[in-house]
Amino acid sequence: MRTVHPYRTLPAKAFWRRSVAALPMAEVDPVGRFDLRITPQSRVATAGSCFAQHIARHLSRTGFDYMVAEPGHPILPEVLRAAHGYGTFSARYGNIYTSRQLRQLVDRSWDRFQPTEAPWLDSDGTVRDPFRPAVQPGNFISVAEMEADRRQHLTAVRGMFETLDVFVFTLGLTECWISSEDGAVFPICPGVEGGTFDPARYVFHNLTVEEVVADMQAVVDHLAAVNPSAQVVLTVSPVPLAATALPDGHVLTSTTYSKSVLRVAAQMLSDNNVAVHYFPSYEIITGSFNRGSYYADDLRNVLEEGVSHVMRLFLLHAAGILPGTQVASNTVRSADGDEEWLERVAQFVEVECEEAFLEDVDRDTPSAVFGTSPSSQRCD
Repeated sequence: MRTVHPYRTLPAKAFWRRSVAALPMAEVDPVGRFDLRITPQSRVATAGSCFAQHIARHLSRTGFDYMVAEPGHPILPEVLRAAHGYGTFSARYGNIYTSRQLRQLVDRSWDRFQPTEAPWLDSDGTVRDPFRPAVQPGNFISVAEMEADRRQHLTAVRGMFETLDVFVFTLGLTECWISSEDGAVFPICPGVEGGTFDPARYVFHNLTVEEVVADMQAVVDHLAAVNPSAQVVLTVSPVPLAATALPDGHVLTSTTYSKSVLRVAAQMLSDNNVAVHYFPSYEIITGSFNRGSYYADDLRNVLEEGVSHVMRLFLLHAAGILPGTQVASNTVRSADGDEEWLERVAQFVEVECEEAFLEDVDRDTPSAVFGTSPSSQRCD
């Protein structure tokens, strides 16, 4: 008589050989329980690291309602709006790499937090928003213009959270730079892309699991208060750090720490909130089953084949959409035609992800600028 034990009744997906090693690469599906369901009418908003930028074009290509709460002035040509970051995410916040950034964005949008950081002035007299330093090509022409754009932006963010159906957020980093005055977190170390680094004003911090969970739980709780039916999808960016600011740290081990923290935090949040769902894009891209073939030669940027694998499974499990299926589109993206819009967005995504400013920093100046080696705050 054969012994009966729990493993005898488990499905194939519970076993490595059956669900990973024995399958063709394109057929590996690591999605476990995923209760979220979306329809072509679901208003899906995105934010996070640059990996999240791919979701817009895939949802639009399949005919889903990708929510753009800050589309830019209609008088502007579509190509110009795309170049200025309109439509790259659901609002013009640029890349949001950390949980603390997202939490503070929500607090700023509801006037619960007003950072003391002054606008950053470039040598040519133009102005940057410290919390969106790359969002305006050529920068703003004045502080007044920057502040007006910021007010409009925060209003759009508030409206987005109040009306979205699904919020997809990609966790990218744990390393961040914080104002020692009020704890404000920046998307990139001051001095790298605007601003001037001052070790007395800016401090390095590496978020822990507990901090990431607390930040994201605050966002989830606020979203539930202003939009009770909203659902949240969390993913973890598979893009490694470009650099680490940890003293004596190695970028490889720092990447492992960062992604491990984010993955554990995402699991804890999904386990403890019925409206939060984890989707394993990280595992699909980094899994050994694909033998690194989803990465470009730099071993950081994700190839379109990998993104397609992720989105194919997302649409299958979230919407029941089989590969190659086109659903009726709810949203007119551009008077110039959807395909042209998608091409422009794809080009902008590529530009954003290739702007690895930390890789371009003068090799002789990091210690003078940062006090340590620079932190990865780009393209994660």
